[in-house]
Amino acid sequence: MLLTLVAFVVALGLLIAAHEYGHYRVAVACGVKVLRFSVGFGKPLLRWQPKGSPTEFVLSAFPLGGYVRMLDEREAPVPEAERHLAFNTQPLRSRAAIVAAGPIANLLLAVLLYSVVNWSGVQEPKALLASPVAGSVAQAAGLRGGELVHGAALGSGELEPVRSFEDLRWLLTRGALEGERVRLEVEPTPGALHREVLLDMEQIDAREADAQLFRKVGLLGPWTRPVLGEIMADSAAQRAGLRQGDVVQKIGAVEVVDGQQLRELIRQSVRADSAVVQPWRIERGGQQMTVDVMPDVHKEQTGSVGRIGAYVGAPPEFVTVQHGPLEGAWNGIVRTWDVSVLTLRMMGRMVVGQASLKNLSGPLTIADYAGRSASMGFTQYLVFLALISVSLGVLNLLPLPVLDGGHLMYYLWEGVTGRKVSDAWMEHLQRGGVAVLLLMMSIALFNDITRLFG
Repeated sequence: MLLTLVAFVVALGLLIAAHEYGHYRVAVACGVKVLRFSVGFGKPLLRWQPKGSPTEFVLSAFPLGGYVRMLDEREAPVPEAERHLAFNTQPLRSRAAIVAAGPIANLLLAVLLYSVVNWSGVQEPKALLASPVAGSVAQAAGLRGGELVHGAALGSGELEPVRSFEDLRWLLTRGALEGERVRLEVEPTPGALHREVLLDMEQIDAREADAQLFRKVGLLGPWTRPVLGEIMADSAAQRAGLRQGDVVQKIGAVEVVDGQQLRELIRQSVRADSAVVQPWRIERGGQQMTVDVMPDVHKEQTGSVGRIGAYVGAPPEFVTVQHGPLEGAWNGIVRTWDVSVLTLRMMGRMVVGQASLKNLSGPLTIADYAGRSASMGFTQYLVFLALISVSLGVLNLLPLPVLDGGHLMYYLWEGVTGRKVSDAWMEHLQRGGVAVLLLMMSIALFNDITRLFG
């Protein structure tokens, strides 16, 4: 709990500070007087003002946001001697640059974070495929498990190298959410000739980006040995006499080839909400034996599944993924662009009803993911920060009046017509923007509560 709280606060502070610093830095460069730079809202907890600087820097109590307060005639009277320093007196290009600088700063931060991860190197599972889920797109494409993926592409694009299972997972996510076919170049067995496999993602109803999405694709994780790990007390595995280190060779009449297939067979060992007793052939200490196993029944949204109360599957084989200076930076730019485009497309699909509003996440889910990623290691936390930074940048560019994108919309109108938006229209648009933003926040918070406590 403490780790989750610390990771969440650090993430918010860094991303908000980067966003507001973008506004601040460009405002100063444009000759605008900045009165206050605040991370957070409400009562100031810490404040300081560098000698000779007109700007007061503040850390406030409520961390969900921040602001840069500039000299502006619309907010308070401005002395004639300082009128040229006010935001509202600046030329259109300067005002637009100041407003756009916040979201751009978040996108640049994401590029930097992705680049740091690429440069530092990270241990990721090898792109060795597990057995596909029965009836899935991967099984229909002819994949059987054990294939090593060397390259992948969306649609008719050029094949790109796949260095790890995480590379593959990202491409599969994009393909499923965008309804694009995914081509894979695989090595069926070690030393065999490579062949191309086509995954028809157009078959998938990808309204929600959740665990069920990857079940429809059929590739839930990398290949692992079908061995049992830690056995929980008073579990179905313990009652059956299974032990840590047992290698499962056969369940009933089905030969078990990897950990993913073993997990699926366990899940499917339920008939009409009742567990089915099955003989398991296992290898223990070099000897084979057979034990009868009756899984526990666990209720899920999609129905009842079997569980044995044990870690199933050995850890996957890992590879070190590391990029050089230029390649790492370029990949950081590409990943930031891809995530930005995918985010916009998902938002657009939610607006027209082609994607579920359940994809919206709020502070509770973000805090949960922050804690999980921090517990997995520093590089995974950096990836999480980069993803949220992209989301924050893209969200603020939406043409909602209360967001930076709404102000840019006003400036576009001014640039085209030569007239500023009237105060009356500004007030109406602001109210509408607040209503839409509150609605989005309410849906996101409802989704958070449903995910975490439902």
